Amino acid sequence: MLHRIARTLELMSLCLITSLAWAQGPNNGQRGEFHPPVRPGLLFKEGWQQPAKGEHPLTSQSNDNPNLDLELHVPSGQLMLEDEQGPLAVWTGLCASPCAVAFRDKTDFADLGGLARIRFSVKTAGFHHIRPIVKLADGTWWVGDQAIGTTADRLVSEISFAELRWIKLDIRRVVTVGNLVDRIDLSKVDEIGFADLMPGSGHGPGGYSVVGQVEVYGLAVPRAARARAARD
Repeated sequence: MLHRIARTLELMSLCLITSLAWAQGPNNGQRGEFHPPVRPGLLFKEGWQQPAKGEHPLTSQSNDNPNLDLELHVPSGQLMLEDEQGPLAVWTGLCASPCAVAFRDKTDFADLGGLARIRFSVKTAGFHHIRPIVKLADGTWWVGDQAIGTTADRLVSEISFAELRWIKLDIRRVVTVGNLVDRIDLSKVDEIGFADLMPGSGHGPGGYSVVGQVEVYGLAVPRAARARAARD
């Protein structure tokens, strides 16, 4: 009987200690509070523009967002804008090499940590896929290991930056180099975009990607603040 009472008291003591430890927060024993991750808002959106309907070469003037600089990386061939399959979109069918598109906010870096994500309206043909790319503040380019490829219809898909592994990108050739790494520092991203790592097959059935509206959700980091910090 005494053994049972002692055992009961022991269990009650353990429960009390566990409850006290759970209730204490990291700051001087104060009660901790659960703070769910904050979902960042829209950082920028690109929807494209062109002077007339039909198929036209993609240029820096095709950018419909005045806050962005549009950069094209096409070692061979031509990126096109077309509206035959729905709203205006970039078509990679005439890229004779891998190709990429990147956006640079004129005033802010991007912090793509936490729940930051990128959203594409995409349709692909053949074995083509669209992958997110980033240029970090140190000038290095990286491409994520997750890809979007929907052949039935143009669909909106999202990729979370937190779930990506990365491999360096030789932006001059738009090809991967080195080995995959589990994470990179996404606290100050200079440019964000997408890449199709396969050459297009030209007009008609074959292989290509169609990319419509692009949205990036993250936090803005003013470029001027970084410049002041570097001077100080």
